[in-house]
Amino acid sequence: MTTSQPSVLIIEARFYSEIADELMAGATAHLQSQDIAFERLAVPGALEIPIALSIALKNRMVGERARHQGCIALGCVIRGETSHYDIVAGESAAALIRIASDNALPLGNGILTVETHEQAMVRASAEGKNKGRDAAAACLSLMSLFQDRPDQTQ
Repeated sequence: MTTSQPSVLIIEARFYSEIADELMAGATAHLQSQDIAFERLAVPGALEIPIALSIALKNRMVGERARHQGCIALGCVIRGETSHYDIVAGESAAALIRIASDNALPLGNGILTVETHEQAMVRASAEGKNKGRDAAAACLSLMSLFQDRPDQTQ
């Protein structure tokens, strides 16, 4: 099922809720300014985002001829005292790229990978680097590749 208004699915990891709220504010403000509809789907952490995206693709929530034409992944991974950071950061990014590439799915990856909570807040906040907005803009840029284009072969 497709809609006439472009729409994206936002999958947000809520592990660091304050950071997630900032990322979401930046992403949704940008989408609203571009008249893009969206639906939010919350998951516990960054590792669950690719799994949720796979399920959303399987259930035709997102993708070709689905209700959402693109996806934005939002979350944060903060380095701790163990190697868990490396696993979560690397595996979530690799899985998202693989899923998006294999399915030709426009994806804006807004999963922050930082050393400290303070770094995350600077990157997430609208007054800072506004990485939620950047992820939304990346998704919309890729979605524009699917718009009807004049035939260039003539």
